[in-house]
Amino acid sequence: MDTGAPEKKLVRVTIFQQPYTVRASGEPGETEALAQAVDTLMTQIAARAQSSDSTRVAVLASLHLADRVRQLERELDAVIDRATKLEGRLGLLLDDQK
Repeated sequence: MDTGAPEKKLVRVTIFQQPYTVRASGEPGETEALAQAVDTLMTQIAARAQSSDSTRVAVLASLHLADRVRQLERELDAVIDRATKLEGRLGLLLDDQK
C-alpha cells in the first residue's frame, strides 16, 4: 500500500567525531551535506570555546542554529510583507486599467 510518504533511507554520517546512522527521506547527499555543516560548526565552536565537552559544544551549536533560523524567519516575514504590499498595489493598478 502506497502511503505517499517518501521512502526513508539509512545514511551514515560523522558529526564531531561520532558516527551516526540516520533515517532520511530525499537524497542521501543532502543529509550528508547537512551533517558536514553541523560538524564544521561544532568544530569551530569547540576551537573558539576551547572545549572538548561534546554536550556543551552541541548546545552552543544548537543555539547558533536556532538564532539563524529566527533571523531567517524574520527575513522571510519581511519578504512576505513586501510581496503582499506589492500584490495590493498591483491589484490597484490592474483595477485602474479596466
